[in-house]
Amino acid sequence: MTTPTSIQPDQLPAVIRGYLAAHVARDADAALRAFTPTAVVVDDGTTYRGTEEIRGFLSEAGAEFSYTTELVGAQRVDDAHWVATNRLEGDFPGGVVELGYRIAMDGDLIAELVIAP
Repeated sequence: MTTPTSIQPDQLPAVIRGYLAAHVARDADAALRAFTPTAVVVDDGTTYRGTEEIRGFLSEAGAEFSYTTELVGAQRVDDAHWVATNRLEGDFPGGVVELGYRIAMDGDLIAELVIAP
């Protein structure tokens, strides 16, 4: 297994930076363009497969809360695997959390995204 290397967040691939920015802006259509048609997203114990399920995830994730998001860290595992760490602060239970967005790429698109503390 490759040891992850810490990088500056602006060194993440453009598609990952674009996805993160679109997700923060709650622009589901722009965020969805970052994924392969058969991509998988895992968040809070739920798995979303394919374009339509991921569109639902993007539209609904965190919608019941008000929060801010700050990209506080990034790691390169290898050419196809990356980790972005976001710090969320808001009115959700606990109020503050750092979430790792573990991303597997297929070419220039996201094939898998696993979000976990």
